[in-house]
Amino acid sequence: MKVAFIIDDMFEDSEFRVPYERVKDAGHDPVIVGLEAGKQVSGKKGDETVTIERGIDDVSHEEFDALVIPGGYSPDKIRSNEKMVDLTRSIAGDEKPVAAVCHGGWMLAEADVIRGRTVTSWPSIKTDLINAGARWVDQEVVEDANIITSRKPDDLEAFSKALLVQMEQAR
Repeated sequence: MKVAFIIDDMFEDSEFRVPYERVKDAGHDPVIVGLEAGKQVSGKKGDETVTIERGIDDVSHEEFDALVIPGGYSPDKIRSNEKMVDLTRSIAGDEKPVAAVCHGGWMLAEADVIRGRTVTSWPSIKTDLINAGARWVDQEVVEDANIITSRKPDDLEAFSKALLVQMEQAR
């Protein structure tokens, strides 16, 4: 299965790396999607530098089986790009797994895919998610239909496991 990881500069290093490795180790095809193919982006801790494999202008929601939105400051950058928002909205609308950790919930709010859903996130964006119509809870991982959310790097094992289980069920 093909999984889009949408990122830009200042992503949370472990929130990209851990789910990316779990998806790859499970035999799936993780694809790094950003604003521009070939662009080098860095994690906010400086542990990770990755190259965007596919630019947002060159992808379609039909080619992906799931979507992952790592946290950090990256979600705030990519949510201002309408094509990134459309990709998120479309994959969620196709009822494929959409997994957001930490500040990744900002993209879910921007795409208007959490209205009436239960989610979690880093506490500082709780009000943003509630204002987007979600019910916010403080839990390690929350699954509401195809939307998977977690709070922070400490939650990544549960987050990754929930993603892989949903992907297996979708297969």
